Amino acid sequence: MSRRELTYTWRVREIMARRRIFTAKELAPLLHERGITLTPNGIWRIVSGEPERISLKMLVALCDALDVEMNDLITFTATDVKTVRHRKASGDSGVADLRDYRPVRARIIDEDDD
Repeated sequence: MSRRELTYTWRVREIMARRRIFTAKELAPLLHERGITLTPNGIWRIVSGEPERISLKMLVALCDALDVEMNDLITFTATDVKTVRHRKASGDSGVADLRDYRPVRARIIDEDDD
């Protein structure tokens, strides 16, 4: 099974701008109506960056407040990652297998023994 690399785009700022909501302070009352009580600074951190973790309740509240689907907030792509495989040396690859070679025992011969 090959590895998959996932990348995503967090599009909340773009959707907020389309709804004419330009600051986290303007978004805070909309989220408060839906049970999310965060400071404007906490909302700004979620809105401004690409959060690694976000609660499902917050995600649903954002979708409802901005009147969009989850697919509109987050777009992602999944691609196969090519892995480098290490090849074993075999006879037909041109690389000799060193296990086939053994040292030859040396014999010491006197010149007089001929």
